[in-house]
Amino acid sequence: MCTVVPRNDRFTNLYLFFTMNYPHKQSGRSKERPYYLIDNGHGVETPGKRSPDGRLLEWEWTRRVARRVAEGLRAKGLDAGLLVPEDRDVPLRERTARANAMEGACMLISIHANAAGRGEWRQARGWSAFVAPNASADSKRMASLLAKEAERLGLTVRRPMPGQDFWVQNLAICRDTRCPAVLTENLFMDNKDDLAFMLSEAGIETIANLHINAIVRSLQVWSFLGTTT
Repeated sequence: MCTVVPRNDRFTNLYLFFTMNYPHKQSGRSKERPYYLIDNGHGVETPGKRSPDGRLLEWEWTRRVARRVAEGLRAKGLDAGLLVPEDRDVPLRERTARANAMEGACMLISIHANAAGRGEWRQARGWSAFVAPNASADSKRMASLLAKEAERLGLTVRRPMPGQDFWVQNLAICRDTRCPAVLTENLFMDNKDDLAFMLSEAGIETIANLHINAIVRSLQVWSFLGTTT
């Protein structure tokens, strides 16, 4: 038995994405149950986006973390999946279109690795969360939950000012999605100490768990009313 793909190329990618990555959506997922879209930064052909020594490739590392987050959420009985299951660098316009095609309550978390320089080792280090200027209350609450969980697990959290858990930047993946959205920068791949932790099993587990734990806690405070990022 084969799957018939729509011939209009404008919709082919969305069709394949939902058919392959969200089979339960096709069989009538409850729109009252929140769905957690886990996004991973960049793709295999994105220039740069690696540690100065080449040991960490952001596209590969973020996919490892994103898969672990999605699997951990599903193990806890939550609905979750990868926004970009492919290795290629899916354009931001397509990523946001995928998120906006979701029906019912959903939340997007975009996982990245930070860098302070352009291929050289730097001193900046730490973890941070970002929302868009048009962020909803749910986006900001999720960012704060993530920051507090990162701190609870022993990571240094970078804040724009005391008392504010997240940074505000005009990031397309957060700005152009209709669901609540947060982007996380999970330590600096051009800081030797951060990099060593990121490459360790303990580091990957910690970073995955901070996302899982914060998302589970978000169920207690998420209003499900936000219609913009």
